[in-house]
Amino acid sequence: MSQVNNWQIGRKMEYRYDEARPKRQFAAVFNPNRCIACQTCTMACKSTWTFSKGQEYMWWNNVETKPFGGYPHSWDSKLLSYMGEQEWDAGAASADKPYGEFKGKTIFEAAKSKETAAGYIPSDDQWNAPNIGEDTANKAIHLEDGVAQDWAELPQHKIWFFYLARICNHCTYPACLSACPRAAIYKRPQDGIVVQDQTRCRGYRYCVRECPYKKPMYNGNTRVTEKCIGCYPRVEDDWVTRCISACVGKIRLQGWIDNEKSPIYFLVKKEQVALPLYPQWGTEPNVYYIPPRWVPFSYLNQMFGPGVEKAVEKITKPSHELLGLLQLFGVTQKIIHSYEVDEKNAVAFDENGKEIIRVENNPELVGRDEAACKNVT
Repeated sequence: MSQVNNWQIGRKMEYRYDEARPKRQFAAVFNPNRCIACQTCTMACKSTWTFSKGQEYMWWNNVETKPFGGYPHSWDSKLLSYMGEQEWDAGAASADKPYGEFKGKTIFEAAKSKETAAGYIPSDDQWNAPNIGEDTANKAIHLEDGVAQDWAELPQHKIWFFYLARICNHCTYPACLSACPRAAIYKRPQDGIVVQDQTRCRGYRYCVRECPYKKPMYNGNTRVTEKCIGCYPRVEDDWVTRCISACVGKIRLQGWIDNEKSPIYFLVKKEQVALPLYPQWGTEPNVYYIPPRWVPFSYLNQMFGPGVEKAVEKITKPSHELLGLLQLFGVTQKIIHSYEVDEKNAVAFDENGKEIIRVENNPELVGRDEAACKNVT
């Protein structure tokens, strides 16, 4: 095992290979505050990539209802129970440790003998019913004269659920890659997308076992594993992925995490309103989430780390620049490489600095009252 730096957990950790970051890293930000679980993204991915025989249960993109939904069933709660206490030292936060320091073990450090990461292979029944738990709240709603009586004002509700859209996280330290004894999985050096050489795969399913997000999926017909490929043919032409381009709720924004001019960099690194999914697992995922504002912090901290309260505060009362960026979500199918937000507009540019689209940054929405925030988040 090598010692590699993981900025999301604020320390070095064990990993099978040496640290090797790509030229630039594919990344995306999802905003669950806007998601309506229409599954348009899911079907766009399905109709493009997984419509063949043997792929019937493969949903490289899925939208699940938290806290009880999941595909495969209990993919996260099962691993969380296995990993035990997840302790963070949020007081150690600094410029290079934005969420503090994770004191527990990552999945790589908790691996058993002959494993590179702690994990499990889901049973066949756990791959059934991809929409299980949809719209199921954390507890039953008690009605009195047809009106729910158990409620709370924003930002937190007593009765709640939210939609979590998921794709492969194209991690900086992919557990699927470290697990493969055939070196069939690799990160593309030009964009950091994690792909698979199916001519090398022998269907051992180690990647299925050790990916904590359960995004590699075994095809019983071809006897090899398949996974989300980040729509790399589109990315190569500077287009966003199919799931992002089809999103009805405009919850998604794609770009490059290591480009300081990118809106992704602003949302993740500068404003810190977009957080990684289960950063404590150590994979350094590159899909980030703006936390849902109405969900208790105790649940969100477990899912997105200790930066949640600060993120919710900022998204509830957004700055003018953040407000402008929120309006660039889903307005173009081109990848946004840089942006400008002035008094009246949010402007997106391509890699060559050419303007892609200009969106009015409505001054009426700049007021930091709750009503204005509801319109943009």
